[in-house]
Amino acid sequence: MLEPTAQEEVRVSDDETQPDGRTDEGSGDDREDAAAPPRRSRRGFLGAAVTGAAGLAVGAAAGAVVATDSTLPPTPPTQRRRFEGKVVLVTGATSGIGRAAAKAFAAEGARVGFCGRRTDRGRQVEAEIRRAGGEATYIRADVRREREVAAFVDEVADTYGGLHVAFNNAGVSVDKPLHECSAAEFDRILETNLRGTFLAMKYEIPHLLAGGGGNILITSSVNALNARPGQSVYSASKAGQAGLMRSAALDYGPAGIQVNAIMPGTTNTEMVRQLSGTAELPDAAYRVGMARWARTHVPGAQRIAQAEEVAALALAMASDEYPFMMGSQVVIDGGATAFST
Repeated sequence: MLEPTAQEEVRVSDDETQPDGRTDEGSGDDREDAAAPPRRSRRGFLGAAVTGAAGLAVGAAAGAVVATDSTLPPTPPTQRRRFEGKVVLVTGATSGIGRAAAKAFAAEGARVGFCGRRTDRGRQVEAEIRRAGGEATYIRADVRREREVAAFVDEVADTYGGLHVAFNNAGVSVDKPLHECSAAEFDRILETNLRGTFLAMKYEIPHLLAGGGGNILITSSVNALNARPGQSVYSASKAGQAGLMRSAALDYGPAGIQVNAIMPGTTNTEMVRQLSGTAELPDAAYRVGMARWARTHVPGAQRIAQAEEVAALALAMASDEYPFMMGSQVVIDGGATAFST
């Protein structure tokens, strides 16, 4: 079964740090397993596996337990400078894939303007980038609010003198059957994932046209391609993003603007941890449980993705290395989609 990706933030519940995101990077609205009809939820799959590993992780064999974790080692610093002199905009960059991408773009020479609704997190990411020698500006904006999106895009372009790359990554999720979703939840998911992407593109494109072209990349999800229980609303929003991307690629390709989408599978982020209902578990237990879950649900890689490796794909697609790529949906899910087809 496939899971929602993990972009940046937003909760389906509404506190100040929230709405954006996939429930502010995850949702407080996890669904519970129901007796009828039987359904397998993220919490059912992941929560049980992780909780079952908790006892192991706190026992005397902690060293052996952690050794079963199948995540990648930290990504080594890059020496590449593919974005030297370029202005890159990232939405939903206070955590998850967006945060990893903002830092990676800056490490490769980009001047990065990014947004998110959580000011403390945004300032932290901004400081991390600057301490590493990069250039970045955090601007608080909610992608559901048109005026904030327009002001954010314009401020990035005005601050740095144009726009070359836009990575539209902000997203939220909810994990429950369709009839259990409220109209308000439906609106929040569609407003963030689909309308938010539309608004960002609407205000990015004039800047890209003025500069003679550029690159727009969207974080969609494998859920746009494959269905799973409890993901009707999320999948609809992600399929909508894919349709938006494909048509826009045809509209603006002749003007030199590439429009593409990455389709991540389950990724190790705060949002996924919140959606799984395991946010309160010790880190060691979470890692071991996730590794066990991935061995059966990600049959190729047998692990979940790291935000940094999804960001690495985003950088490759946003670079000048693939000028013939337009309207493409590139899957990065460890073989889960291949297994399901």
